[in-house]
Amino acid sequence: MKKVKYVDPIIGTVGDEQAIAKTVHGGGKTHPGACVPGGMVQLSPDTVTGGDNTTGYNYCHNTIEGFSFNHMSGCGWYGDLGNLQVMPITGKTDLRSGSNEELPFKKGAIGWKSPFSHKKEWAKAGYYAVELERYGILAEATVAEHTGMLRFTYPQNERSSIIFNFSRRIAGHADFEHIDIISNSRLEGYIRCTPAGGGFGRGAGNISYMLYFVFEFSKPAENFRFFGNEEYAEENLRSFEGEDVGLTARFSTEKGEKILIRCGISYVDLEGARNNLLCECNHFNFEKLKNEAEEKWEQAFNCVEVAGENEVDLTLFYTCLYHTLLDPRIFTDRDGRFRTPNGEIHCTDYTQYTQRTMFSGWDVYRSEFPLLTVLRPDIVNDEVNSLIKLAEIKNSAFPRWELVGNDSRCMVGDPGLLVIADAYLKGICNFDVPKTYKIALASCKSAETLNQKPFSSLRPKTKQYINDAYVPLNLSETLEFLYADYVMSCFAKAVGQEKDAEYFIARSKKYRENFNSKTGFMGPRDSEGNFVPVNNEYDENGCVESNIFQQSWFVPYDIKGLSELFGCERTIELLERLFEKADFTAMWNINYNHSNEPCHNITHYFNELGQSYRTQYWTRRVQKEAYRLSAFGFCGNEDVGQLSAWYVLSAIGFAQICMGSNRFSINTPLFKKVSVRLNKKYHSCKNSDTFKIECDKNPLEYPYIKEIYLNGKKLDRNYLMYKEITNGGELKFVLSKTPCKNI
Repeated sequence: MKKVKYVDPIIGTVGDEQAIAKTVHGGGKTHPGACVPGGMVQLSPDTVTGGDNTTGYNYCHNTIEGFSFNHMSGCGWYGDLGNLQVMPITGKTDLRSGSNEELPFKKGAIGWKSPFSHKKEWAKAGYYAVELERYGILAEATVAEHTGMLRFTYPQNERSSIIFNFSRRIAGHADFEHIDIISNSRLEGYIRCTPAGGGFGRGAGNISYMLYFVFEFSKPAENFRFFGNEEYAEENLRSFEGEDVGLTARFSTEKGEKILIRCGISYVDLEGARNNLLCECNHFNFEKLKNEAEEKWEQAFNCVEVAGENEVDLTLFYTCLYHTLLDPRIFTDRDGRFRTPNGEIHCTDYTQYTQRTMFSGWDVYRSEFPLLTVLRPDIVNDEVNSLIKLAEIKNSAFPRWELVGNDSRCMVGDPGLLVIADAYLKGICNFDVPKTYKIALASCKSAETLNQKPFSSLRPKTKQYINDAYVPLNLSETLEFLYADYVMSCFAKAVGQEKDAEYFIARSKKYRENFNSKTGFMGPRDSEGNFVPVNNEYDENGCVESNIFQQSWFVPYDIKGLSELFGCERTIELLERLFEKADFTAMWNINYNHSNEPCHNITHYFNELGQSYRTQYWTRRVQKEAYRLSAFGFCGNEDVGQLSAWYVLSAIGFAQICMGSNRFSINTPLFKKVSVRLNKKYHSCKNSDTFKIECDKNPLEYPYIKEIYLNGKKLDRNYLMYKEITNGGELKFVLSKTPCKNI
């Protein structure tokens, strides 16, 4: 079975739709462009520059302003990247796109944007195409890891052009651009982006980077003309720079003539961009590059194979797996070099790891990295080393939300520590453990210095946090840091630091001090330790993208202890209420909210409380109602792979509720047969190099688990240990139409 045929990159491509549906958080915010697994280049169409449209593409729009070479996928906070925008046109045009809200018109009226129809738009793994109605041009895109290729099929026209918008940046603009015309077939240059120009969080994310590029054309341009601030520069310039630079390359075309552009990029230097292009795409054979991109996806999907007859489920599964494998992406050039925001150039040893970027930590530690430890431990190894490297360079805690070498510190907690410690505890430990442990310890203890140098911790340096283990007025931060303390205790014990392990496990148990007996829920406390008044459990006071009711469940390392605080019967009642009152199709819920991460994995709490059949029931409900086909198919921001990874992992039959525990909580698989290909470099493969999962009946018709057998022996528990999975073998389910209470 060819798996790539099930990938639909259009799923989840709704962005900020406030003006259309009056929703608060928009849709999936993915893009439909051409990518390869973990590729630096993500070449995708742009429908807008503005609003909370992370990728620059929103399915709800009806015009395209161009195609740019790097994109974020699935997150909010206005996004970033979207650089090197290219647009084919015929005839005269205004010198703005017409849909760039960051740099509005001074003189123009319409811009160069073109209407398009989704009926003449095609998106596949590694390929994208669309007909630009205004110009009668078919635009196609495909990619390799560091390079992209565009193919424009023109009508007959004496004034065909390609517009290059070098200042374009999502949620802002580039600060400075320099372009050299090397020949009528080649451009080189670089752009500089800093927070002054906007970007992630409209500048609040503090993202800075340099992007170097080489463009080559299959047909020499007849002439070039630079422009800036909606004015053409003088003619015959071969070099131009500024903060709002564009360029038109003009051609005469015959009907059906194809002009191709190939582009190599680098975040290091021009030599890197040149070498990337030479190594990956030294030709203009579009079909060859397209076929290679498709094959890379097919090979990537070999990590897991599912068998089923439901085409919707197969499409959702492989599309979600596709999104999961987009990031974290390659950050090094072909020669192993990468640049940090302070300008330093470093080089990695490809035999050890590849430096990666786009770590949406607060989101992806919950499902994506547990999934990758099973399917792609090599990616986990890369990301762990990448986080350690950046922490070492900056003498800081591990990045929380990293983008092109910058830690935006978006959201809360210490997800880098969670991912690194969890990897080590699973045997993915190809890194300097003593050095890594020192960084983790310094961060957890809010250290002022490390290695005789100032140290930057993620933890607050307040007496309430250091002495009493809570963050005043912030329940979410408090519970996230206590969770990190638990995982740190597991890490400390594993490396033989028993005293540290005892200290952190004791501190993690202080979550109980945040239980407000008057309200019956967790609650934020002030600097004196008093609970802050809240209206009810739906109050958002002290919570990050959640409310008291949702955040109160966030003690994944001690669910039974949490239920004792709530009262055992009341715990079950509250959990049932959390799910029963939720609309899983909605973009936002005040009860169970699958569209945002704090609620992820709560369906599996029933397993820990002796009611596995409710885990099976509610997990299936979420799978079937929160994920759908079409651009509106995700119930919220896809969040750089997390929403997709939850689906893939649960479809296989698991969730890892708690990092560091190595326990994978079982739910009913979505498919009758699943085969996971293990990696002998990271997995023991003691029994086999595959782990097979098989149901005796169709799980869509028989959603409940009656019995479980692991390698022929009956299992009397509702979880597997990571090692049991990675040893290889076979897990068999005996299913039932009705709930069974014996698991």
